[in-house]
Amino acid sequence: MLFICTILIPSPFNLLSHPGVFKQEERTSGVRTRRRQGSSAMASKILLNLQEEVTCPICLKLLTEPLSLGCGHSLCQACITVNNKEAVTSCPVCGISYSFENLQANQHLINIVERLREVKLSQDNGKKTDLCDCHGEKLLLFCKEDRKVICWLCERSQEHRGHHTFLMEEVVKECQERLQAAVQRLIKEDQEAEKLEVDIGQERTSWKNYIQTERQKILKGFNEMRVILDSEEQRELQKLEEGEVNVLDNLAAAKDQLVQQRQYASKLISDLQRRISGSSVEMLQDVIDIMRRSETWILKKPKSVSKKLKSVFQIPDLSGMLQVLRELTDAQCYWVDVMLNPGSATSNVAVSADQRQVATVCTSTLKNSNPRDFSAFGVLGCQYFSSGKYYWEVDVSGKSAWILGVHSKISNPNKRKSSGFTFDPSADYSSVYSRYRPQYGYWVIGLQNTSEYNAFEDSSTFDLKVLTLFMAVPPCRIGIFLDYEGGIVSFFNVTNHGALIYKFSRCRFSQPAYPYFNPWNCPVPMTLCPPSS
Repeated sequence: MLFICTILIPSPFNLLSHPGVFKQEERTSGVRTRRRQGSSAMASKILLNLQEEVTCPICLKLLTEPLSLGCGHSLCQACITVNNKEAVTSCPVCGISYSFENLQANQHLINIVERLREVKLSQDNGKKTDLCDCHGEKLLLFCKEDRKVICWLCERSQEHRGHHTFLMEEVVKECQERLQAAVQRLIKEDQEAEKLEVDIGQERTSWKNYIQTERQKILKGFNEMRVILDSEEQRELQKLEEGEVNVLDNLAAAKDQLVQQRQYASKLISDLQRRISGSSVEMLQDVIDIMRRSETWILKKPKSVSKKLKSVFQIPDLSGMLQVLRELTDAQCYWVDVMLNPGSATSNVAVSADQRQVATVCTSTLKNSNPRDFSAFGVLGCQYFSSGKYYWEVDVSGKSAWILGVHSKISNPNKRKSSGFTFDPSADYSSVYSRYRPQYGYWVIGLQNTSEYNAFEDSSTFDLKVLTLFMAVPPCRIGIFLDYEGGIVSFFNVTNHGALIYKFSRCRFSQPAYPYFNPWNCPVPMTLCPPSS
C-alpha cells in the first residue's frame, strides 16, 4: 500500500514565496547527487542496479510494455509512440537510428519488471513509507514551482526539470512553526467566535423576550381599547335608543292630542252647519251655548321637538376618544408602585399594614393637632420625585369627600402658609377646598358633598379661582400623572375610560414633589392601586 503525505493550510507553497522562509540557499547539483547517493546506499545495490536497467530513459519509470531497439536499449511502447509522432527515430541513450516497424516486444524485460515490483512490494509490506505514485521511490524532495512533494526520479523528469527543489527536512521545520502559529491564531479566533456566538444568543434571547413583552402590551392595549369601544358603543346606542323613545313618544302624544282636537272641532262644525241649514227654531235653540263654544275654541299646537336633541343622535367623537385613551396609555407607561408613608400621618388617620390604604379615624374631634387645621388628614407617599415622569392610581369608590394630587414644599419658608383646609364639625364645607392653593405647594383636585368636584384654575396669577369640574361619569378610580421637568400634573378618570379630569400645566417645583392623599371627613378608605392592576 502506498501512503501519500498531505500538508494542510497554510500551504507551504505560500511559505516558499514568503521571504526568509528558507534560510539555506538551493543546493548545487553535486550536493544533491551526493545526498541521493547516500539515500541509495540504504537500498540493496543489486536491486538498485536492476531497477536502473529496467527504467525507461524517456519517462524514467519502470518499463511498461517494453520494446527493444536495434541498438539493444529498450523503451516503453507509449514513449516510442510519442517519439514516432514527433518524428524522432533515434535512441535517446546512444543516438542510433531505428525503424518503428522493426521493433519487437521484450518479454524478458516484462518478466523482470514484474518480479522487481513484487520484490519491492514485499520489502515495503507493513512499513508506513511515503512513496511516489509514479516511481515507487520515497518522497524526499519538495518542488517550489509545482508545490508538491516528489521523489528523486521526479526531479530528473521533464516535468520538474529546472525547478527549485528542497529537501523536505528543510521545509518541514519552518512550515511546522508557521502552521503552529496559524493554529494558535485560529484557536484564538475560534474562542472569540464562540464568545460572540454566546453573546449573540443572549442578545437574541433578550430581543425575543423584549419583543414578546411588547407584543403582549400591544395585544392587551388593543383588547382594552376594544372593550372600551364596545362599552362606548353600547352606551351611545342606549343613549340613542332612549332619545328615540323620548322623541317618538312625545310626537305620538302630540299626534293623539291633535286627533282629539280635530274630533272636537269636527263635531262643532257639524253642529253649526246643521243649525245653519235647519229651521229658525233649530237655529236659535241653545244658540248662545254653541256660539260660545265655537268662538272660544282655539287649536292647541303641540310642542315641537327641540333641535338640540339631534346632538343625541350624532356619532361620538371617536378621534377624541382615542386621543384620551392614548394620553392615558402614555401616562401609564410611567406607573410606579407608590406606598403611603405612615410617618407623615397624624393619629387622625389610619394607614394599613401594607401601606396602601388610608382612612379617617375621627371626624368630630382632631387629635394632637390644631382643631381647625384640616391638613391633619393629609398623608404623603413614601416616594418623592425631583425629576422624571411618574403615574399612580387611587381607588376612591364609595367616598363622598377626598383630596388627591401632588405636594411640594415651597422654597421660601417665610411665605409658607397652612394649606388653609380647616375642619369644624359644624361648618359648611362648600368653600373649604378653595384654600388648597398651588402657591402653598398643592396641585390637587377634590370631591366634597358627594358630587362637587373642584380644582384651582391653571393660572400664574395669585388670585386663583376655584373651578367646578363636570364629571359625565363619577370616578371610582383616579389616575395621577406627574411630569416634574415639564411642570405638569394631570388627573384621569379611569372609570370613564381615562377621560382627562383636569391638568395643571404651569407647576413650578423648587423642592421634591410627593404624592398627596387626604381622605377628608369621609370614613370610607381610599386605596392605592398596584401597577397594572
